[in-house]
Amino acid sequence: MRVLVHLAVFIAAASLPLAACAPSKKTPTAMPVLTQPVPPPPVSQNNPGSLFDAGQNSLLFEDDRARRVGDIVLVRIVETSSGSHAADTTANRDTSYQAGVTNYFGRTKVGIAGINFPGTVGTDPMVGATTTSKISATGETSRESDLTAAVGARVIRVLPDGLLQVEGARQMRINDETQILVVRGLVRSRDIGPDNSISSSQMANAEVEYYGQGVLADKQRPGWMARILDNIWPF
Repeated sequence: MRVLVHLAVFIAAASLPLAACAPSKKTPTAMPVLTQPVPPPPVSQNNPGSLFDAGQNSLLFEDDRARRVGDIVLVRIVETSSGSHAADTTANRDTSYQAGVTNYFGRTKVGIAGINFPGTVGTDPMVGATTTSKISATGETSRESDLTAAVGARVIRVLPDGLLQVEGARQMRINDETQILVVRGLVRSRDIGPDNSISSSQMANAEVEYYGQGVLADKQRPGWMARILDNIWPF
């Protein structure tokens, strides 16, 4: 019994470093719509002789464009982007240095008694050095994306300058695979078309998220052991 207890403690202690090296699994989720509380509509008073009702949401000649908190606007997402960058660097440098003595106390030869030391002063260099350096580097990167969709968004805030902060999400589930599309940003009321729609290219601070959850999304990620080895492997 004591052997089993010690074995369990050893396994738990050995698994702690692996758990610390494992990356945190954080799946992006759709941000909940932070709709501001809508004030209650005014109480309608029965006035048979009036053409307007205080409880109406819009005026008689007002269009249906979103302009108040809680209104819905259709965001047409048309995002196409592509970019590429290339860099090429080449650098060469050669250095040569030589030094010698033309005369040494009036002699043209250097000799030591009993030792044959060949060489003529002024002809053979006494000091010589040569250095060569070369750098060559090439890099290239490219990225391309394309997304077309339409999602309804709600006005969650009206800024003091008249800008509308909108946010919307759409979730589709097909065969245990969930596709989530989230859009948020700032729009101007005059940019909203007569059909109460606006293009994502006309939004400021636009954020568009499109991702999936399910079997297909899991198969696109490497296994947990492969992720651990990628983090701790030193080579």
